[in-house]
Amino acid sequence: MKSYIDLIEQTFEFPSEEFRVENNELIFNGVPLMDIIREYGTPMKITYLPKISEHIQNAKRIFNSAIKKYKYKGQYTYCYCTKSSHFQFVVEEALKNGIHLETSSAFDIEIIKDLYKRQKLDKDIFIICNGYKRELYTNNITDLLNNGFRNCIPILDNLKELDAYDESVKGHVKLGIRIAADEEPNFEFYTSRLGIRYNDVNTLYKERIKDNPKYSLKMLHFFINTGMKDTAYYWSELSRFVYKYCELKKVCPELDTIDIGGGFPIKTSMAFEYDYEYMADQVIENIQWICEKNNVPVPNIFTEFGSYTVGESGAVLYSVLDQKLQNDKELWYMIDGSFITHLPDAWGLNQKYIMMAVNNWDNPHHKVNLGGLTCDSMDYYNSEAHTSEVFLPRIEDGETQYIGFFHTGAYQESLGGYGGIQHCLIPAPKHVIIDRDADGKIITRLFAPEQTSESMLKILGYK
Repeated sequence: MKSYIDLIEQTFEFPSEEFRVENNELIFNGVPLMDIIREYGTPMKITYLPKISEHIQNAKRIFNSAIKKYKYKGQYTYCYCTKSSHFQFVVEEALKNGIHLETSSAFDIEIIKDLYKRQKLDKDIFIICNGYKRELYTNNITDLLNNGFRNCIPILDNLKELDAYDESVKGHVKLGIRIAADEEPNFEFYTSRLGIRYNDVNTLYKERIKDNPKYSLKMLHFFINTGMKDTAYYWSELSRFVYKYCELKKVCPELDTIDIGGGFPIKTSMAFEYDYEYMADQVIENIQWICEKNNVPVPNIFTEFGSYTVGESGAVLYSVLDQKLQNDKELWYMIDGSFITHLPDAWGLNQKYIMMAVNNWDNPHHKVNLGGLTCDSMDYYNSEAHTSEVFLPRIEDGETQYIGFFHTGAYQESLGGYGGIQHCLIPAPKHVIIDRDADGKIITRLFAPEQTSESMLKILGYK
């Protein structure tokens, strides 16, 4: 019978730059995962910080290369959207790369203030403030503006948002407008609930911004849920947006920037294929062509990469507690965690991640289903993106099987309610940070231990 490593090598191009096997154990970005498991145990979430900087530098290189190739006269700026992962170690790693930030809520601004106090950023940083804003959010934005954050740009999401800044902001304000894109054809709604519809943008500018010396419109903001994909839908929506920029630029000279949002994907399968360079080239070329056709200067370009920034830095490691044959053909590997609470996208969106064994690669493989600890029938994972079945090594007597889900670094903690109350009171796993020193040596630290019953009982009012 074929071994597990035979299956993987025959199915994918393996080993890869990111994954390889040594002594029957999986190596992830040069990190021996079994060494980490032996030190800290499972279940465990890990964040490999160097991957964050690697992705930021890759995107900067790709876009700046396209700008040079087409002799594009605008500048490129990389923003990280904090909602993908608000953790201090993630944001600070990103900031080491000279990037800027995008916020989504009032509490995001408190993070900005804390980072400034600890001298992790200065007041020249671009803070792109997105989202439908309640009073606390606009108040916090006002605080930044009135305290010298001159590149804090509120992105207007509705026609009344300006009311919040008219009297409370003391100085000049650079503004952005988010334009409501059409949703993809198979979506339940025609137009995004976020942003201002195309027909209202010019009126908003002429009636509230143009003749008000307090404001200048500097940015138009664009975002669609599907991300940057080489589809007719994406290019149609991007072109429509750039035509609107050209139309508005002719009556608004100070408008000089577009934000094309996020959307670079991450690998969710070992069979993943995406041409990042081609997409960046096409974005730059299309924007330039439309601007030249309309005789307006090309805009500076901002992106807001979230999942792309942090997603591939994350992994979740489990051990198999037991194997249960529930009928003639359904074999379950029961893990020491929960998909519902630890990987909510796998449960709620049927998101697939790269999943592989961490050890026992020489063992024969067989088909399994993976079951979580909660008593919910939906707490399972039973198919990979590349196939309709999950295969893992057979477990021999006396062996413990460890498995890993990879590229889980975006959104899972916030969606899963990190540190709060989780389904069936399954605790949040321990979280380990992995970095490298100046000599490239691996260093690890425990960011948070596994959640305790005491912390949950306190939240629930028992203590």
